[in-house]
Amino acid sequence: MSNLTKDQLWRLVQEAEKIIQNSYAPYSNIHVASAILSESGRVYLGVNVENSSYGLTICAERSAVSAMVTHGDRKPLAVAVVTDLADPIPPCGACRQVLAEFNPDAVLILYSTKSRKYTIMKLTDIFPQPFKL
Repeated sequence: MSNLTKDQLWRLVQEAEKIIQNSYAPYSNIHVASAILSESGRVYLGVNVENSSYGLTICAERSAVSAMVTHGDRKPLAVAVVTDLADPIPPCGACRQVLAEFNPDAVLILYSTKSRKYTIMKLTDIFPQPFKL
């Protein structure tokens, strides 16, 4: 799938799992954390932050992308999406587009803390045609 090792991917899951309790999800009660491994080797973290005005909610993946960009990195190699639901969940459409802006070939690892189920795939598997100018 890529030059990434299973240890690198598992580390992302572990980093996201450590912060999932920081998620702010009083409306959906779906807690999500994300960890991004950038091309520089640094890991960036994010959690979902809901708002009573639902459109203002920030997904964990976009939160982690914002941290990555804030620190000057631009290329996510792998993205862990960790949830406390029974099954892993993929990024929403908005997150897919944001991730594709920086690397449409990023590896995704989707993981459930409840069942320990996981799926590994490339972003292009679930988002083959991102919007481009």
